[in-house]
Amino acid sequence: MYKLVAIDLDGTLLNSYGQISEHNKKTIQKAIDKGIEIVLASGRGPMSVENLANEVCANHYMICGNGAIVYDLQQNKVIYDNCLSQKKVLQLIKICEENSIYYSIYTKNEIITKNLEYNVLFYHQENASKPDSKKTNIHIVENIYDYVLGRQENDYIKVNICDDNNIIFQSIIKKLRMVKDVDVLDVGHMSRKIIKSGTEEFSIEYYYTEISSKNVDKWTAISFLIDQLKIPKEQVIAIGDNINDKTMLESAGLGVAVSNGAPYVQKMAKMVTSSNNEDGVAKVIEEKILFK
Repeated sequence: MYKLVAIDLDGTLLNSYGQISEHNKKTIQKAIDKGIEIVLASGRGPMSVENLANEVCANHYMICGNGAIVYDLQQNKVIYDNCLSQKKVLQLIKICEENSIYYSIYTKNEIITKNLEYNVLFYHQENASKPDSKKTNIHIVENIYDYVLGRQENDYIKVNICDDNNIIFQSIIKKLRMVKDVDVLDVGHMSRKIIKSGTEEFSIEYYYTEISSKNVDKWTAISFLIDQLKIPKEQVIAIGDNINDKTMLESAGLGVAVSNGAPYVQKMAKMVTSSNNEDGVAKVIEEKILFK
């Protein structure tokens, strides 16, 4: 019997428009009513993940920043973290600035950026339909290096780097891999998101990577949590679509990839379900938990 389901957000639970379908919501609620622990495990920051956790009533625990943070929603506190140091973030900023590449910095409470592009543009678009209390806090600053240097908090979850030119992108990746004590996410495909503006739709496509502190990954965070909850890994289902889901797909009792995930990601899983636009998450929960 499975006792915990860890679910990725973008590309997995969220459809191409960044929304959670009613079918997914109702199925997750049925699993919670049955005593199943539902944990959202995302690369997003805490504020964004918490809003979505509340939307599906998964309000016990959440995993943010690809495993940099485990948050107890009942006690309203971080119970595990592995964040980047300010010194390391400043080093990464210098590399990005010297190579004129787009980057954004995720902290526990905000996304720091110079302008609205790529992934940050998508979050900005999401904000348009949310009340102020649920908006992702995007902080636009002219000089990111000086801003980070002056911050008192040491809560840097990750640095996200994007470009639509693969040659430029691969060049910066080589330099980032030379930085010590960080992990550089090895994404082998372009990200594609659909933005809706009125009756029109347009897509944004870009290459990206995420830099986090050494040994940050979703399964390490899940392992910490299931150790606290005394749940064996064999009773964990993990559902995802991307390379940042690799460790949890390979280590959980049942690792499930959605069919819209890249082929190399699907090979990491023990099972493939329907796409994020076809309620793949709901189908896994129904088949493996509700209808057993």
